[in-house]
Amino acid sequence: MTTSPADRAGERPAADAELDQLASDFERLMRLLRRATAPDGLSLTAASVLSRLDDLGPHRLSDLAVAEGVTQPAMTQLVSRLERCGFAERAGDPADGRVVLVRATAAGRDRIRERRRARAAKLRELLAGLPDEDRAALERSLRTVDRLAGPANDRPAGRVGEHEGGTTT
Repeated sequence: MTTSPADRAGERPAADAELDQLASDFERLMRLLRRATAPDGLSLTAASVLSRLDDLGPHRLSDLAVAEGVTQPAMTQLVSRLERCGFAERAGDPADGRVVLVRATAAGRDRIRERRRARAAKLRELLAGLPDEDRAALERSLRTVDRLAGPANDRPAGRVGEHEGGTTT
């Protein structure tokens, strides 16, 4: 791999600096979303798992671990906590009796949906202070972000195409 004189001199190309800024902007957006969520006793990972189960249906524990970027033992502990709270349950896979799937209970779905409603109310307040053209620009930008993080990127690794009807096999 060759390096440019600017790289050798310790300077970084402008494109790298722009990507660094974009990453920083995304981090600020994520902090904003965390602040827009009132404390409700759910960790970020627990909320993410419940959201995934609500949006995409039952998952294998190992697929949840991969999707959330945690170890399988850590996910086992998290799912056990969600079960004790009544937010998730394990059930056999009707297609393969050897497989155990994790799914959100009605209480878990209610909890994550209430969390979303509370966050939406807070965001509504924040967005109300923006001019119409800024809100429109934000909406366009979020559609682009949605394409980046769309359904194919929500599926557990190695399971693409196996979520027909919102379930994982």
